[in-house]
Amino acid sequence: MHLSVSHTTRYEFSEPVSHGLQRLRMKPKSTHGQKILNWQMTLEGAREQVIYEDQHHNSTALVSVEPGVSTVTVSCSGAVETADNSGVLGRHTGHMPLWAFLKQTPLTRPGPNIRELARRLAAGDLEGVDRLHALSTQVLEAVRYEIGQTQADTSAEDAIAAGHGVCQDHAHIFISAARLLGNPARYVSGYLMMDDRIEQEAGHAWAEAFVEGLGWVGFDVSNGISPDPRYIRVATGCDYREAAPVTGISFGPGESVLSVNLAVEQHLCEQ
Repeated sequence: MHLSVSHTTRYEFSEPVSHGLQRLRMKPKSTHGQKILNWQMTLEGAREQVIYEDQHHNSTALVSVEPGVSTVTVSCSGAVETADNSGVLGRHTGHMPLWAFLKQTPLTRPGPNIRELARRLAAGDLEGVDRLHALSTQVLEAVRYEIGQTQADTSAEDAIAAGHGVCQDHAHIFISAARLLGNPARYVSGYLMMDDRIEQEAGHAWAEAFVEGLGWVGFDVSNGISPDPRYIRVATGCDYREAAPVTGISFGPGESVLSVNLAVEQHLCEQ
């Protein structure tokens, strides 16, 4: 499937910025069942300093905000070819050893609720990928999808205790419990082509877990499925902080307002 993406992120500052640095992970990975056909990124109010590949093989751009600006705009667009691998990515590659994905982070550190969830699954009859599918189902049952109730720094344990959250929270809870069950797990940020609309409010997030005999397998907890050709993988990490599209700092006396325009649609090639 050929997918087209147009993604614009705009920051408006109440006062001119004296200094700012942003780390952008917005270029999809050309691996694991997907191929970048073309991709462009343009900046307004900022300039590119360096592009490099981080420890997770994420294409990362470090940009500096131009002093005195009140608006910064990052625009990305391109086309990606995806394949249907039933959510299976295969063998582990990259700089990070598998055991690194067993270590909990502040965002995934389990508390009593996640430990109980993992305990029940460990005591059951299911194993391997079947147990992870059951985990995905139980996370969605425990945490209903509801926007506006959690923040970027909400931990997995806080989200499951509250009983509501978004795709980021579902992914963190799944990752936390999967690690307790002995499966290396990681966070994925990316895009999902929706069946009912082109314009979207934000990107998407899901989880991947390593299963002996299969390799890495994707789990979209929020939608109750494994990723299919409608999904584009952009960045991966041990949690959201390592795979976030934009991270950084800015210095100035005022506050900032973020707006996002995102469109994902199927691109029909001419015969």
